[in-house]
Amino acid sequence: MSDRGPLLAGVELGGTKCVCLLASGPGDIREQVRINTTSPQETLGAIRAVLTRWRDDLGFAAVGVASFGPLELDPEAPGYGCIVNTSKPGWSDADVLAPLCGLGVPIAFDTDVNGAALAEGRWGAAQGLDSHAYVTVGTGIGVGSVVRGRTVRGLGHSEAGHLRIPRLAGATWAGVCPYHGDCVEGLASGPAIQAKAGQAGDRLTPSDPAWDEVVHALAALLHNLVLTTAPQRILIGGGVVGGQPFLLPRLRTALIRSLNGYGAAPGIVAQIEEFVAAPALGDRAGPLGAIALAEDAVG
Repeated sequence: MSDRGPLLAGVELGGTKCVCLLASGPGDIREQVRINTTSPQETLGAIRAVLTRWRDDLGFAAVGVASFGPLELDPEAPGYGCIVNTSKPGWSDADVLAPLCGLGVPIAFDTDVNGAALAEGRWGAAQGLDSHAYVTVGTGIGVGSVVRGRTVRGLGHSEAGHLRIPRLAGATWAGVCPYHGDCVEGLASGPAIQAKAGQAGDRLTPSDPAWDEVVHALAALLHNLVLTTAPQRILIGGGVVGGQPFLLPRLRTALIRSLNGYGAAPGIVAQIEEFVAAPALGDRAGPLGAIALAEDAVG
């Protein structure tokens, strides 16, 4: 799509904030509105008001909604459009789509990380690739997987940040995930680092031993992605990795060691700096992901 294509509305609904974007692409952004994520009624009402104003003033061809989850994405399911069993208070079973319907345009719905993955494939660091993955490491760990140009769906959606993995030798710490304890998110997210080290990751030196388990857990996640969805590139962003430049090189080394020459490993080793890389869109990936969903709804 050129940046002068149809005008689209995008909604990135996050656990802390929501970003509404009116644009036709990254080079043609007409307006951006930030809304704090409070209660479902208050937040979704404010989003609806923004979309209604945009529709009445300028019009748009479709709406894309990229939301935190877990989500019910099956259009045939009774709970389609809802957030299910989330740890965010007040949001379990919240119907995200119902308050946004009735605008007279198609609405596309997916996870925030899937949207970000689509945006990176369309305008960012995964352009031209058939399959790739987008990993964000921050308050939680989310993974958006694109295979043959489409986000992975089946029984729900991918939740690879909650994979159970082998522990680092001698590690006994229980982890912080309220559902799984020592899954990848429970060991390597921002809150996990804070709980384990007693201070935030941005206050730790690169040599702090707390990073060893973070690198081990994230490398195991990358290993499993390579051997399951077979991405041609893995992009890793979010506050934890983005704020610590030494982590990407360590993760590349750990992934090579973990794969141990198996399968596609020789090709990965030959291009490891391109294979495990930083996203190109930065904090715009989420809002632009919602625009990418809206674009697909028009097409």
